[in-house]
Amino acid sequence: MHANTLIPYQAENQSHFFSFEGIEGSGKSTQIQRLKEYLENQGYNVLLLREPGGTEFGESLRTAILESEHKIAPLAEAYLFASSRCQLLTQKILPHLKKEKSVVILDRYIDSSIAYQGFARELGANLIEDIHSYHPLNIVPEMTFYLKIDLETSMQRQQSRGNEKDYFEKENNLFYTKLINGYDFCASTYKKRIAIIDANKSIEEVTQSLIQKVQSVL
Repeated sequence: MHANTLIPYQAENQSHFFSFEGIEGSGKSTQIQRLKEYLENQGYNVLLLREPGGTEFGESLRTAILESEHKIAPLAEAYLFASSRCQLLTQKILPHLKKEKSVVILDRYIDSSIAYQGFARELGANLIEDIHSYHPLNIVPEMTFYLKIDLETSMQRQQSRGNEKDYFEKENNLFYTKLINGYDFCASTYKKRIAIIDANKSIEEVTQSLIQKVQSVL
């Protein structure tokens, strides 16, 4: 990976850009809500977004991907996610960050593309970075929180939910093992941006770790 082609967001007007990553069951949704409440209590205007999605265009792509009953070509997957991301950046993320004391929190971003399409689909991390070498896709969050759990914990949590599985959740253990390898690769490649949080711990402990890391950049 040529890490210098990706540009971490530079805070302006006391605005901040954060993302959350992790495999299914890592607790992203819970921790995102907790961080939102914390930041709002600090006086920030917080916008929560998810990938793919966040815009009418992105939500249409999300439905098409996650409800697909047919295998989507890996390269098509990569470009679909990048298309949704580009629209989200242009329409929602960058305009919001121009406002005074605003925060964008994203549920998944480029590291998911590296993990899912780069590693699990075996397209390679370099190809994903090449797709993201053009503005605005080369803009990445100033800090990414990788909620790291092991495969066994992920499977137990998914089973306890009892929800109907989507396109990616139906994949086998080998796919998930590759995902974890992809996320670990991102964490080791982008050490300055990605903060690893042990999400095997209790919800309260994870929140405490999360808040401590956020305080370092506010």
